[in-house]
Amino acid sequence: MKINRVQGYRNRQALVKICFIAIVIIFTYRALTVSEINANDIKLKTKASKNSELSLVEKSIRGNILDRNNNLLAINLIHKKINLDPMIIQEEYIDLLADALKMPRQEFRDEIIRKKANNRKYFIVKDKLKVNDPILKNISELKKKRSKVCFKEFKKPSLTLVDKARKIVGMQPTIKEQIEDNKCTRQKIAGVAIESSGFRHYPKKDSMASLIGKTNSKNIGVFGIESEYDRFLSGTNGIKRLSDKKNNSNIYYDAEIIKNYKEGENLTLTIDSDIQFHVFNAIKEQAEFHEADSAAAIVLSPNGEILALANYPSTNPNNLKNYSADDYRNRVFSDKTEPGSTMKPFTMLLALDKGIITATDDELIDVTKRIGHVLPDGKYFNITIQKILEKSHNLGTVNISERIENEDYYNTWKKLGFGESLGIMPGTENPGLLRHYSNWGLADKRTLSYGYGPMNLNLAQLARAYLVFANEGAIPSLKLIKTENNNESFEKVFTPESTKRISEILDSVVSNDGSGYRAVIDGYSVAGKTGTAEMVIDRSYDKEGAQRTYFVGFSPAQNPKYIMAVRLDHPKKCFVHRRPELKRRCEGSNSASIAFKKAMQRILINDPEINSELEG
Repeated sequence: MKINRVQGYRNRQALVKICFIAIVIIFTYRALTVSEINANDIKLKTKASKNSELSLVEKSIRGNILDRNNNLLAINLIHKKINLDPMIIQEEYIDLLADALKMPRQEFRDEIIRKKANNRKYFIVKDKLKVNDPILKNISELKKKRSKVCFKEFKKPSLTLVDKARKIVGMQPTIKEQIEDNKCTRQKIAGVAIESSGFRHYPKKDSMASLIGKTNSKNIGVFGIESEYDRFLSGTNGIKRLSDKKNNSNIYYDAEIIKNYKEGENLTLTIDSDIQFHVFNAIKEQAEFHEADSAAAIVLSPNGEILALANYPSTNPNNLKNYSADDYRNRVFSDKTEPGSTMKPFTMLLALDKGIITATDDELIDVTKRIGHVLPDGKYFNITIQKILEKSHNLGTVNISERIENEDYYNTWKKLGFGESLGIMPGTENPGLLRHYSNWGLADKRTLSYGYGPMNLNLAQLARAYLVFANEGAIPSLKLIKTENNNESFEKVFTPESTKRISEILDSVVSNDGSGYRAVIDGYSVAGKTGTAEMVIDRSYDKEGAQRTYFVGFSPAQNPKYIMAVRLDHPKKCFVHRRPELKRRCEGSNSASIAFKKAMQRILINDPEINSELEG
């Protein structure tokens, strides 16, 4: 049978071929260029590449803080916590879970019900557990168990023949209620996770709080050493990017370092934690006994290393519930005060160096005539330099200061470091003030001689000045961070001869004849000076007895090993010697000197090197 071609067959055949070829060409082109298609102005290839990238943050570990003997002062520890999802915990496990957590069953059940009612999926039921806490072992064992768990299932009933027929012809089958079915299987507990969290721990607690400081919830230092040296302690978080590299490598994901990970550096301080412990307990005890508002103390070695730096009141930085910024206040560095009579030895040193006095036993100073606002006391008439320092005599000191040039005073005080930053904790330190001598009046130089007038300072600066007695008139920089670099630089301030003579006199100040008699330590030689300064309240000196009391001293008196400065702020309960029932205004001699003695005595008794020398 012969089939005749319809009219226009060839034209239609050609059209079909052209369309087919066009479709093939378009398909091939799109297949080759699909990676270049833009989606929301982003090429699909780029978008796919971005979707195959993953950034990972590798958190750095904060460095430890150690004392000079490698005792830990701040360290990172791990806590465990138990996180529950109340929405999926099986009913059958609630009592077992309460037992594992060592919680009353009904109390725990009620808490789970409350969380479910509020659709809470995140419930920290136990926090800050030690890694060896028995609760963790209980939970781990519970998670391994399988128990019978029953639950309700709702399912549709099977269709009857009539319903099937209705469905076939397109009619809606009869609607029936779902059937409830109880089903039981053996399951493990759901919704229980043991998580880890790091935290900062301070083994020395309140004795170190104001110096070491603390970190916040983000592990950033907010007080003390933790804050001042945060950039060294915190380290650097690392960032890695995992991206599709299969066209260059056989490995699908290839880690690209965006930011290098760096652990925090350990920081070793010059602090001796044993000495710190003795000093803190001594000033705390005496501040409470004398009803002082606060107290501060610093202990130095002859080369300027800070062995202890204590403040009271303080707090336990491990206790996160109670917080007061004042408990972290570093009063040694931050409080600028007038040091009172503790400055008198330097007035005598300067005068002796300038040849103004000889400080011999036969040299007498007339103290019967008023000088400016300083009046005679009627007790002494002609007095030696030794007696001036022993009795902390203001008029005798002013008499000497009148012979010293203002410029010499200013230059010497500058060399001692007054009015300049120590550079140890810049964010904490208040460098105080030393006004230029060109702005002094007559009263300024007189009051400067006994610790008032155109200057104020912090306790660390005062203690550093006393290092001249341990270095033959020279003064080193203070150091808080222990380094391998032992290069020492000293500023020459006074001559060795003058320093030795005034040091001998300060030895006599700490005797039954001197104002520092309460700082005498049986069996040990001590030298030092008391000081008392009226506090400034509402821009004027308080005349009602609000004072700061000082004692700065060193031991042994010859070749000192420890130099210590103590300050009590507004002590209110002080007693007359040999008559403790009588109260009197508090001074350095009957408050700060006692705190110095308590601290220094404990330091010396626990120093085997000094005790062996005494035995020898």
